[in-house]
Amino acid sequence: MKSIYVGNIPFSVSENDIRDMFGAFGRVVAVKLVEDRETGRFRGFGFVEMDDADALAAIEALDGKDMGGRTLKVNEARPREPRPRR
Repeated sequence: MKSIYVGNIPFSVSENDIRDMFGAFGRVVAVKLVEDRETGRFRGFGFVEMDDADALAAIEALDGKDMGGRTLKVNEARPREPRPRR
């Protein structure tokens, strides 16, 4: 299972829109669009989980693709770096 980072997503896009776009390349296990903790507004990026081979095909096909006038940034997600607690 691979986690895919999807950035520069138009603010009008829904989880279903992302699921449909990535679904053309295989089974989508999960979609998570990231929201701001304080405002609850979508931050313009998210993550998609897919099987390894399907994920690689989706990354190759969708990185740089235009969606709603914005150029998507699609790559394999890196592990989150630990942040100091406040």
